[in-house]
Amino acid sequence: MARDVVSAKLDIIFKKIFTENEDMLQSFLADILDIPYDDIQDIIVAKQELTPETIDGKFSRLDLNLKVADKLINVEIQLKGDNDYRDRTLFYWAKLYTSELKSGETYGQLKKTICINIINFNMFDRSDYHTEIVTSIKDTGEIFSDKFSIHFFELKKVGKEVNPNNRRELWMQFLNASSEEEFEVLKQTNVPIMNKAVNIIYDLSEDTKIREMARLREKALHDEASALANAKNEGKAEGRAEGISIGEAKGRAEGKAEAETDIIKKMKAYGMSEEQIKAILSKG
Repeated sequence: MARDVVSAKLDIIFKKIFTENEDMLQSFLADILDIPYDDIQDIIVAKQELTPETIDGKFSRLDLNLKVADKLINVEIQLKGDNDYRDRTLFYWAKLYTSELKSGETYGQLKKTICINIINFNMFDRSDYHTEIVTSIKDTGEIFSDKFSIHFFELKKVGKEVNPNNRRELWMQFLNASSEEEFEVLKQTNVPIMNKAVNIIYDLSEDTKIREMARLREKALHDEASALANAKNEGKAEGRAEGISIGEAKGRAEGKAEAETDIIKKMKAYGMSEEQIKAILSKG
């Protein structure tokens, strides 16, 4: 009987794998960014969140925020599509790019900043699962600055055929895998780091605490998506309604407030912070 396995693309599993196994994180970054493994000599996992500069500022939650040699790198897993995802990615990149410039330092000391977005939905009208965004001069194509780089990896476009020589695609197939059969195919490549990655997934899948965390996290993501969809639908319905009485309006407002209170209670039960809840409820 095939074992039930956790998914590596679930953010809490992704973080646990790559923050607790530095050799895997180094190999992952080298392979998907196509840079020599030995060039990544120093990895520092920074704080997981960028807090807003003002009390009413947007709260930016980053999946994996790293300092790699002379670069700043953010790796984010996004499972659900979002209409403002491109703008949000630019916002994250800008916050990270300026996060380390201290008073008195010159702009030339700003580090190259790379955002890696691994997304479980299609964003671009092209068949390639990997897209890199750079800044260039419109008329000539000359690169304006090499300090800007945003990568998108669209998991739904990743093929099933396994090629041991394509390490970037192997990592995407690892993240996509959802069954023991798919993980076993990756082990059969005999790529050492991939064998280790699959064995870690198996170990995590045997840990009842980790499995329960993964289940609750998946449920929280589903509840979050449902809450946002319901809120948008309610907003549209209210926008179409005309000529309702004061009593009806009051009743709707009270009902919406009670629903939001229930949602907040659920989110807190799933371990979300006040800032995360505020960020979720402020989307629209």
